[in-house]
Amino acid sequence: MNYWETNTDHAEPIPSVTLHTATQPEQEGEWLRQKLHRWLDEQFIPEAVNAEIAYRASQIFVRQRMEGENDLITLTLALVTELENFDFSKSFFGNFAVANAVSELVMESLGVSDLCCGQ
Repeated sequence: MNYWETNTDHAEPIPSVTLHTATQPEQEGEWLRQKLHRWLDEQFIPEAVNAEIAYRASQIFVRQRMEGENDLITLTLALVTELENFDFSKSFFGNFAVANAVSELVMESLGVSDLCCGQ
């Protein structure tokens, strides 16, 4: 097998992460806004746009949760899609990085880690 081939005989699907039904989505959103803003600031340098990014991502997350979405993969994809319209020109980040960060923060809050890469 060369470098680019994969052995699908042993591949296992990434387990889904289902969140509890949101009873306080606004509180979840505020938690996410704060955690994401801190994460963005710590990755490179604190920038004013990080507050805007965190606010927008938390709005999307809250709306999805209020609409009954509990699947973390679906929430992540919604963030990727809806953040395409955000102007990231003043940021080191993009929609995929932010959506992935949200997913990681949520998984960490649940005590779930190392779901990637067969670990």
